[in-house]
Amino acid sequence: MSKDQTHIRNFAIIAHIDHGKSTLADRLIQTCGGLEEREMKEQVLDSMEIERERGITIKAQTVRLAYTAKDGIEYQLNLMDTPGHVDFSYEVSRSLASCEGSLLVVDSTQGVEAQTLANVYQAIDNSHEIIPVINKIDLPASDIERTREQIQDVIGLDASDAVCVSGKSGINIDQLLEAIVTRLPPPRGNPDAPLKALLVDSWYDAYLGVVVLVRVVDGKIRKGEKIRFMGAGAVREVDRVGMFTPKRVLLDELTAGEMGFITAAVKDISETKVGDTITSDRAGASAALPGFKPSIPMVFCSLFPADASEFEKLRESLGKLALNDSSLHYEPENSQALGMGFRCGFLGLLHMEIIQERLEREFDLDLIPTAPSVVYKVHLTNGDVLDLYNPVDMPDVVRIEKIDEPWIAATILTPPEYLGGLLQLCQERRGVQKDMQHAGNRVVLHYRLPLNEIVFDFYDRLKSISRGYASFDYHLDGYEEGDLVRMEILVNAERVDALAMITHRGQAERRGRQLCERLKDLIPRQMFKIAIQAAIGGKIVAREDVSAFRKDVTAKCYGGDISRKRKLLDKQKEGKKKMRQYGNVEIPQSAFISALKMGDEK
Repeated sequence: MSKDQTHIRNFAIIAHIDHGKSTLADRLIQTCGGLEEREMKEQVLDSMEIERERGITIKAQTVRLAYTAKDGIEYQLNLMDTPGHVDFSYEVSRSLASCEGSLLVVDSTQGVEAQTLANVYQAIDNSHEIIPVINKIDLPASDIERTREQIQDVIGLDASDAVCVSGKSGINIDQLLEAIVTRLPPPRGNPDAPLKALLVDSWYDAYLGVVVLVRVVDGKIRKGEKIRFMGAGAVREVDRVGMFTPKRVLLDELTAGEMGFITAAVKDISETKVGDTITSDRAGASAALPGFKPSIPMVFCSLFPADASEFEKLRESLGKLALNDSSLHYEPENSQALGMGFRCGFLGLLHMEIIQERLEREFDLDLIPTAPSVVYKVHLTNGDVLDLYNPVDMPDVVRIEKIDEPWIAATILTPPEYLGGLLQLCQERRGVQKDMQHAGNRVVLHYRLPLNEIVFDFYDRLKSISRGYASFDYHLDGYEEGDLVRMEILVNAERVDALAMITHRGQAERRGRQLCERLKDLIPRQMFKIAIQAAIGGKIVAREDVSAFRKDVTAKCYGGDISRKRKLLDKQKEGKKKMRQYGNVEIPQSAFISALKMGDEK
């Protein structure tokens, strides 16, 4: 494969969810012969079991392909398939920082969506050359001209030379490959300068230690060479250099402009920080590369092992996952009710769900999660400001001067017929409308919303109101003072730490009633009556009862005086009262997650 830099193209495939990125990557791999026909399968780059089950991309994946253009020159194409969901936008930003160009894929049946917009802005921030690709042109509902207009009206990109393809049936894939080699720029870098390589991603391999994905900017990285991680200061000897085609292929070296992986017998996870610069230990570079902006966690939740003895296993597992997913933040925490665990920061609710599922599947852990919450800034009367992650840690009301809550700037794209329902949803969630534009057959809404109103079920509600047609993207937009209270849930007169939440005073009663109703259906019945209550301070704002099982104690009585039956029933009542007094109610783990997905459709 050619080492001439002018024959290398590094590009990312970006798009909204379900617009066909992974399928398009499949066709490019197939056309360039990266895999033989018998090895091909759908979404070949979605290697995680959970990705294949859910049909979404979670991790950005890299592939090197060889393509011989019409002019007879062989090009090296380094392709990155990226996720589409807003919760994995950090994966996208890292991929874009290590490429020079992007293929912007737009579904010709759906048109431009919110995440399409967000990804384009990220690509422009990285000074990318962008090729618009109109996908799914073989579907009956496809409307190429309307999609072209939307790309021009909503995004402002010239779509007159957009490549029209079908990732599924392979129509015009050759045309797309020609556009990649003719319209995207080659990488700029000096192969003779001291080594500078950007650490794009890393993951843990039980046999090789930490595997590091690198983009070489200057110089060369060779097998057997001593390298230094500039951020961590660790020195290691490279024992493997290779690339993905998408199979692992070992090489002797990677030169400027190329992407590939290295292993260097790294056992300590902390040495390989994403965004670090790798240089040669002997004649290293003097300054590091700018790296990536750190990710800002939006949603926090505590994870506790169901068995306290698995705390160390959870620590190790989180370390290995954080290596593979650098947008996961975690720190140890102690809870009276649940023991030792970790407070984890995520980019959103789907991200949180995926991490929990990966911990349970890949590391065989049994976890108890607490209610998701956002970070509040609590201003105390003595002038101190606390960051409040967990509602349980909220100081006494008399010590609080005010509480600031995070707000987001949201962009919603929707067909006009669902506008009324979505405006009502945003009003319910205390949203402030900033702007509304009509672009083609789409309405673009710009709203400011409190983050704690969207972390639970806003996305699900948005999708159900718009029948799946509306799309949503957001970013953090500062803090504002809010009238907030802590609501606690009591089950059988005992506080349940994991279900405590901070909510707006105006929403507290509605939310408390919803949560109690939901828990009533989720908590299994016992031999005694269970009271489920929502309380703010000492005031109960909602209550539901789970009725008791009733054993027929009068079954043996036939005939005779009614007082005999009454005596047995009174005895049963006394026993149940005593049981309720000592009865410990076990709430199943599934109830925690289900209870918090509170839809307003009840």
